[in-house]
This record gives sequence, structure tokens and C-alpha cells, in this order.
Amino acid sequence: MSSPVRSVAVSLCAAVWLTGMLAGCNAQEGSSSKSPSQVAVKVNKEEVSVHQVNDLLSRSGNIPQDQVARARSAVVERLIDQELLLQKAKESKLDRNPNVAQMVEFSRREILARAYSEQIASGAAQPTDAQISKFYDEHPELFSKRRVYSLQEINLQIPPERFDEVRAHLQSGGNLQQLTTWFNEQKIPFAVNAGMKPAEQLPLELARNLSQLNAGQAAFIRTPAGALLLFVVGVRDEPVDRARAKPAIENFLRNQARAESVRAEVKRLREAASINYVGDFAPPAAAEPTAPAEQGPVVSPETSSDDSVQSLIERGGIKLK
Repeated sequence: MSSPVRSVAVSLCAAVWLTGMLAGCNAQEGSSSKSPSQVAVKVNKEEVSVHQVNDLLSRSGNIPQDQVARARSAVVERLIDQELLLQKAKESKLDRNPNVAQMVEFSRREILARAYSEQIASGAAQPTDAQISKFYDEHPELFSKRRVYSLQEINLQIPPERFDEVRAHLQSGGNLQQLTTWFNEQKIPFAVNAGMKPAEQLPLELARNLSQLNAGQAAFIRTPAGALLLFVVGVRDEPVDRARAKPAIENFLRNQARAESVRAEVKRLREAASINYVGDFAPPAAAEPTAPAEQGPVVSPETSSDDSVQSLIERGGIKLK
């Protein structure tokens, strides 16, 4: 198993194991004191509590009233399966296995760190009507002048030193077929996709740039793997008024404030802490901690460069289908 796949599997196992451990501990801790009304089901000598059932049920989102009984039953069966696996794991002394113990500890650290982050984020200020209105006015490409684009995408795999050469060839003109022929002649690997994208589903900087283009024009973007060429095949205007945009903007600004609160707290903790790197684990001398890129109202970070639009698209975040 490759290391990325193994790391995903390890994380998944850790999460599942920790969930089982916590569920089992909860059942055991209260097994002697729970009244019958607090017990949902007994599995061998262990008990699954009503609280466990309700907690897992609450994580399932909004369930229609006429489906609650069926959903509750499914949750109970899931917890029974989990309890049976947990009991066999303990019989096999897996809880004493060093690798398993390490996974449990790693998941515990992540859960506690996330819980503290959520606690800090919950104190972030709510966006005001003035802030929401300002954001609407500053981003006409997403709202008052919103467009839906029909795009053709060509992902190119080229080394950095060939970027200017390819850009110069693109500026000389040519249709999609002529360009792909040239890419083949130059032995430049590429992949072609096409699809419809409304402006709010694009990175902010890209949406801004595309708003200046008409059908038949294109944007050329530098990426870590090479470059991305986006042809605007068609455009349809679909503006969104202020009232309709308000909930999305409010949600974005709220999340932005929450993220900033967490970043500020991490910065404060770093400044107050004594951090001593050992041996080769020290970061490169020129490296400095950087804050995550600002996000747009959907999922897109906003950055820019002199050469081209730099955005989530650079990291493979957009897949046109």
C-alpha cells in the first residue's frame, strides 16, 4: 500500500477505533448505574445507551418526521455492530497494540484541537448589514453582474521554462483543434474538459477576470503542473439581487470571521510558546508561517500574480465535467 493511501487508511481506522472506544467506554462507565430507560440495547454484557443513539442520530441532519423511527432503528443496528467489533478487539487485546494506541492518541489530539478551535470560532462577531451590503457592491461579478459560463478547459503539463513559449503561441491565435494539434506536435501532455460554471463556483480572482471576457476569448493560467487554458464558449447573464444574495454573503463573512479568530489565536499561542525544533525538523531559514488564502463566498481562495490568475484552480480544485 502506498504511503498516501496508507495514511488515509490509518486516519480512517483511528477515527473508527476512537469512536468505538469512546462508545464502549461510555457504555461501560454507566453500565452499573443506568436505569432501564437509559439503555437502548444490551449487547452481551455491555450496554448501548439512549444518549449514544440520540447523539449519532443528531449527526444525520434533518430527518423527516415520518422517517425518524426507521433512522433510529438503523442507528441502533449500527451501534450494535460497532459494539460487537469493539468487544472482539478488546478480547484480542488490540487496545494494547502500540500502533492502535498511537492512532487513538492521534485522533484524540485532533478532536480536542478541533473542539478548542470551534470554541474560539464561536466567539467571532456576526456580520453586520453594512458589511454584507459592502461585499455585495464590491463583487458585482458574483451578484449584480453574475454570469454563467460555458467553458472549455485544457490542462497542460509543461515545465516552468516553457510557460512563456506556450503563452506566446496562444497569443498568435488558433482554434481549439489547431492548438491541440500544436500541443501534440510539441509533445506537451494535455487533457480537455468542458462544462457549465456559474461565477460563484469559480475562484474569486478567476470570476473577476472572466467577467471581462466575451465568448470566443480565453484565460491562460499558470499552475503547479504547468498551465490551464480556459476558453469562454458562451456566456449567459443571470444576476442575483441583494436580498437573494444576503444569506450566502452572511454565511461567507461569518465563516471568514471564524477562521480569522482561529488564525489569530494560533498566532498568539505560537508567540507565547517555547518552540524548539530538533535536528532536521527545523523549517528552512527563508520559510515563514503563512495564513491560509482568503476564501470566496463558495470555496475559492483569492490570490493573484503579475502573470496570471492564481487561485484554487492552480491546485486542481476545479474539475469541469
